Amino acid sequence: MRPAVSVILPTYNRLHFLRDAVASVFAQTFADWELIIADDGSDAETHAYLRGLHDPPKVRVIWLTHSGRPAVARNAALRAATGEYCAFLDSDDLWLPQKLAIQVPSLRVSRGWSYTRFVAVDALGKPLAPARNRYFPALSGRILESLLKAETVITPSTVMVARRLLERVGPFDEELTMCEDYELWLRMASAAEADGIEEPLTLVRRHDEHSGSDVLAWQDRRRVIERMLRSCDDARLRSLLRKLRAELSAGLARSQATFGQRREALHTVLASAPYACRYHGWWLGTMAAGLRVLAPAGARRLARGWRQRRLRARAAGP
Repeated sequence: MRPAVSVILPTYNRLHFLRDAVASVFAQTFADWELIIADDGSDAETHAYLRGLHDPPKVRVIWLTHSGRPAVARNAALRAATGEYCAFLDSDDLWLPQKLAIQVPSLRVSRGWSYTRFVAVDALGKPLAPARNRYFPALSGRILESLLKAETVITPSTVMVARRLLERVGPFDEELTMCEDYELWLRMASAAEADGIEEPLTLVRRHDEHSGSDVLAWQDRRRVIERMLRSCDDARLRSLLRKLRAELSAGLARSQATFGQRREALHTVLASAPYACRYHGWWLGTMAAGLRVLAPAGARRLARGWRQRRLRARAAGP
């Protein structure tokens, strides 16, 4: 008999976080689940821990060659999943014990996917100070525009989705190195109403061991919006997407300039000008990028350091 929930957990090293994430699954008051861990080529110590966990059918480990793309690992686990619902958990996050017990009934009586509020915590699992722990409501219904406007923020570890909806919209986009989760949420929000659970049932860690880069995050996020814009035929939504594309182009140029990619920043500004120059936010962003391009090397290093410290300290949000 298949389980109600397949827990999808991709991992690559960070064993000190992974143990707690797995423990939070075993601590669930709702016990009808299977745990599928997709290992993206971790080191020997992590392999040894995972071999000790492997206990089909309750816990299965899928061994992958390292790709550095979370979408690849998540999709591998999804292909092996047998549950009616799929719940996502990142290897550095934590669930509160009642998460599945609250989320499963909400899906059985309502919509095709749901997500919970989350609390940002530090590397030790301690909640960040209120000033660094931004509140984002878990909205219900048709949330596509709210998601695009960042009126709500969804992290992978908060989401549960019915298999039938995933089969309809498709898996994670493996061409994306970052923002593959955001891209899938947008597709799900376009296809079905969401059930937002206001109770903060997920702890999302903020620490200095996150992978990826700030430049790549801007690039992939803009790529997601550009792709959506090409397929969108709703005039009001297209207007919002154009504005977002302009803001993301400015953000990308600013990030490229901060991290020393001066030629790339100039190219981003020039290439985006024809479609973005009508937006006030684009001008502000590109002016900031220009100042960083023209700044002396020492000033750019200071700006880079400040940006990196800010990224590590940021509590939540896009």
